[in-house]
Amino acid sequence: MIRKLRTHEFGQATAEYALVIVAAAGIALVLIAWATQSGSLPRLFDAVIERVIGMVPGG
Repeated sequence: MIRKLRTHEFGQATAEYALVIVAAAGIALVLIAWATQSGSLPRLFDAVIERVIGMVPGG
């Protein structure tokens, strides 16, 4: 059920959203660092581009 936030709860909701965003950004940074160091990211991009080119008629 959705309930209306009381006035004193607005700040708490904002802080919770901020923590979720910070956590998501941290996880994204860790994944990007891992993918960059392992060489997985360039291979992934190459595979995606090759797949897209293969789907284009005459490509």
